[in-house]
Amino acid sequence: MLYARGMSLLSEEDEVTIHVAAEALDVSVDTIRRWAKKGLIKSRRSEQNHRLFRLSEIQRVQNKTGSSQDEAEFKVLKSKKTKHSVIELFSGCGGMALGFENSGLKTELVSEIDKNACATLKANRPKWDVWEGDIFAYNKEGAFDKFKDKVDVVAGGFPCQAFSYAGNRRGFGEARGTLFFEFLEVVKSVRPKIAIGENVKGLLRHDEGRTLKTMTTLLEAAGYRTVYKVVRSQFLDVPQKRERIFIMGIRKDLEMPHLFPQEKDYTVNLRQAFKDIPESVGQQYPEKKAAVMKLIPAGGYWKDLPIELQQEYMGASFYHTGGRTGMARRLSYDEPSLTLTCSPAQKQTERAHPEENRPLNVREYARIQSFPDEWDFSGGVGQQYKQIGNAVPVNLAYHMGKCIAAMLDGNTPDFAEIIPYIDPKEVEEAETEAQLKLKLK
Repeated sequence: MLYARGMSLLSEEDEVTIHVAAEALDVSVDTIRRWAKKGLIKSRRSEQNHRLFRLSEIQRVQNKTGSSQDEAEFKVLKSKKTKHSVIELFSGCGGMALGFENSGLKTELVSEIDKNACATLKANRPKWDVWEGDIFAYNKEGAFDKFKDKVDVVAGGFPCQAFSYAGNRRGFGEARGTLFFEFLEVVKSVRPKIAIGENVKGLLRHDEGRTLKTMTTLLEAAGYRTVYKVVRSQFLDVPQKRERIFIMGIRKDLEMPHLFPQEKDYTVNLRQAFKDIPESVGQQYPEKKAAVMKLIPAGGYWKDLPIELQQEYMGASFYHTGGRTGMARRLSYDEPSLTLTCSPAQKQTERAHPEENRPLNVREYARIQSFPDEWDFSGGVGQQYKQIGNAVPVNLAYHMGKCIAAMLDGNTPDFAEIIPYIDPKEVEEAETEAQLKLKLK
């Protein structure tokens, strides 16, 4: 689609400033700012430090909010079973494994070290083969060797804490001693058709991108054509603004495209997510904090307090730069939740109920991560929050699983997009050639 702006035509894929976007699409600048603040559209900074927006994203939100459609319904998505099998590592309480199962993939085994998470897995899926223990030990004894060429997918959300013992942000080097390295060892042992790694978006910037480059380089060396993409949960039937990076490797002897889910043209808000929600255990605010949080409106945060209370509540942080928008934050029924953490009542990342004066409870946490109500969590309340906050959203994993199943079936359905693969050897050769040309000048 082309948009007129004065005497010029703009493509829907063009990135433009907020004022140009407002003129081209006949929407106010304030409305675009509000959508960006809600996480419904994203922007990037130009070299001149201007915020640039893609017209197609604004158009999609405009179509949705300007239509007479009802609010998108919350539901845990499911599809028919397939023959394709998965080994999942670092499974936690089962978000990715359940989402893959719901997409039709067969769970061959799940591996996890945390005893409470393992208890959750065993209680909800007694027939799953749950390996409770240290993956270092499993790899050392060659426990995964028996699955060589017998499993289609190896997946894992290797914990981001593993990066901290890669040399205090110096990068991975050979990656030995990290949980990514153990993930890679399993991939080498099993030789699946597809390898999937999941992590926080911050991996893109870790050690100026060298950590991610090391990961993709090692997967390439192991025999996998590798791409990666940041996936946004709020556009994939998850009532939460949660961005995650997925690294996807396809074994080099196989001809198939790298497929990722196409984003939907809607989001699911908390009003829909909390419909008919069962009662639940949860944290409560101490009296002093409750008095402060009572003053915060739905969708508001610490700046909505009277100035004297702002200074008292924030302490030294009051004088720091930056928005600190997670502090004293109350969610809104009209939007997806902000990203969940391991606790709803941490000062830096407050997640208060939209109306009731308390933190989100356990079942609300689970709904936001798109777990079904019958999925029970083991351990104390704090452990339950931690498991849910660390999980891959179930519906996000469902959409990834549908793409994986399509790849294995040899299909490219409308719900998927192809991420182009660029051979790193070709990139290296081009860079070397460019450097030689510079030296000859």
